[in-house]
Amino acid sequence: MASPGWAVALMLFQLFHSGTSSPVFTKIPSLPPKIALPFPNVSLVPSPITPGESTQSVLCPLKISPSTVVVRFGDPVKANCSIQRMGYFGIGWEVPLNPPNFTWQGFVVWSVEKMTDWTIKPVCFALSEQGGPCYSNLTLIVYKPPDRVSITFLNHSESLFEGTLQCHVTEVAPAENVLVTFYRGEKMLAQMHLNTSSEKKPVTQSFTLNIVFSKEDTEAQYWCEAKLELGPEGPQHLPVMASQRLFAPQLSCPVELKVTEGKRFPCEVTGNPQPSVTWFKNGQIVAPPSHLNKKDAGNYTIQAKGLFPKNFTVEVKILPATGTANSCCGHFLLLVLLTQMITHV
Repeated sequence: MASPGWAVALMLFQLFHSGTSSPVFTKIPSLPPKIALPFPNVSLVPSPITPGESTQSVLCPLKISPSTVVVRFGDPVKANCSIQRMGYFGIGWEVPLNPPNFTWQGFVVWSVEKMTDWTIKPVCFALSEQGGPCYSNLTLIVYKPPDRVSITFLNHSESLFEGTLQCHVTEVAPAENVLVTFYRGEKMLAQMHLNTSSEKKPVTQSFTLNIVFSKEDTEAQYWCEAKLELGPEGPQHLPVMASQRLFAPQLSCPVELKVTEGKRFPCEVTGNPQPSVTWFKNGQIVAPPSHLNKKDAGNYTIQAKGLFPKNFTVEVKILPATGTANSCCGHFLLLVLLTQMITHV
């Protein structure tokens, strides 16, 4: 037969539960002394600690499995809460999303098909005849990979060979778990986390790195990548998102260029960011030729302003068109043939 204390605790729990229309369980309120005193078997003061026993195990012997859950926003999540120590009855979850019913069994499962709460803090609780209600928190991390990672070069000084790289990580959560790595070519320059961040919802963050470079470094590519570090409980193979690569202006053709007359001019200047390009011929600004003819032969100077400024010089030589050479050759052979025929007549 149930003890009087058990019956009183059940009655109080049903009273508090029926007084709210919300399906979300709230913490079992502490009873004022004037109400608790008539029921000596229902204690709201933690039991004394036995020597050699930890405070946590004595005050709340609840077990949550898994103890830490890492879930992507929109994915399902499940956790089990159980208690095996005698003297506790009734167990439930205090959680705003799909709370399970309070149960008199020794365990209760909280399950959600689609996690849609960034700041949720699930709490499992149990009722006791002697120790009062006890609580245990589930560590829940809701994450989202970044939408985009990009890089820019700020405060670039051509004369001092120094500047600032800035890596932008767009709409990522939680921000405190983001690790950003900067690269020059395939060489890692630095790694960094945010110092502090309590924001759990997706945010956009910028990470900056001051660098000093040599003249040789102007030929390298600069880029960054971002990844979420979610610990051993999280997914171990999350994709790493990389930015585009920054590189200085580059010329797509040889500096000594031979092009057949009538063909397209194959030279162009590429770079990221897209460079501003000016063409010169004989000291005059010109437009780069499209289809070449004999008058396009000569030396061209190209000024390109991009990640780093570059100057290029191209010597263009125009070769006779293939069709013209074949025609001349054909006429010559015909003339030889006719001469031979006349000679033999």
